[in-house]
Amino acid sequence: MNIINFLVAAVLAGTPLLFGTIGEILHERVGHLNLGVEGMMSIGACSGFMVGYMTDNFWIAMLAAFAGGAFGALIYAVLTVTFMANQNVTGLTLTIFGIGLANFIGFYMLGKSETGTLKLPEQITAQMRGAKIPGLGSIPVLGDLLFSYNPFVYLGIILAIILSIYLFRTKTGLNVRSIGENPAAADAAGIKVTKWKYINMIIGGGICGIGGAYTIMITNGGVWITNCVGGLGWIAVALVIFANWKPVYAIYGSFVFGAFRILKYYVPKSFPIPNAFYDMLPFLVTAVVLVVNSIREKKENAQPESCGVNYFREER
Repeated sequence: MNIINFLVAAVLAGTPLLFGTIGEILHERVGHLNLGVEGMMSIGACSGFMVGYMTDNFWIAMLAAFAGGAFGALIYAVLTVTFMANQNVTGLTLTIFGIGLANFIGFYMLGKSETGTLKLPEQITAQMRGAKIPGLGSIPVLGDLLFSYNPFVYLGIILAIILSIYLFRTKTGLNVRSIGENPAAADAAGIKVTKWKYINMIIGGGICGIGGAYTIMITNGGVWITNCVGGLGWIAVALVIFANWKPVYAIYGSFVFGAFRILKYYVPKSFPIPNAFYDMLPFLVTAVVLVVNSIREKKENAQPESCGVNYFREER
């Protein structure tokens, strides 16, 4: 059963990465390399937590988390699409802004708390706990492995499947991918480039925000902790490459990286490797993924061609 426990823990640890990855895929599919995933996740974590703390309603908290991440993406979209600011600089600035804003609000709310801590009400935490799906959850082995998670896990998988169908099985998805490859050609074909850039980036940011809410509500047990996202946004950016810019592949990639995150808890104590190595492992693998991607030349596995380059309509 230890291997089953490990796989279940890997899924739980990889879920916030799944949200961050599919959110970033939507950005890059329309030609924008947004390095602000960490910032969008932080804003989503803060807004979702604080609204949940004040309303005692889980689903309103989820909407707030989505709105928080979407707000961060909207800032990025206005600067890079409308004002054509440098995408890399804007993304880094969004990360700094998002983390700083979340920490500021967190410190402010902590100062108003009589106990010096912030914890979500039991009414919300009860809804977030994993529960076995009736009938399916009682299946030996498979019940624990597939049908015993919290709502975030199933939501993330469903979103990845829906977005994969959207991008690769619909005419709109084809238009979106064409924007990422060649926005000038897409514009000439009558596709509203600016409109679809905004729509996809705002939705992608909202999905990242839900991933941030997961870190504070599930990973941290519903207790407010400063810098709760803890670098997961950076791993998500690399996971986009690992997933070949395909949402369904992000499911596998996020769970693999989730396994790296919790590996130290399942390695025998007698193993002569310090815990610090396991803490570093997800980031080390992230660096390896980036290096390997930089040396491979397969067109079908390449980043959308216009990614990172702002589109100025008058230059086409």
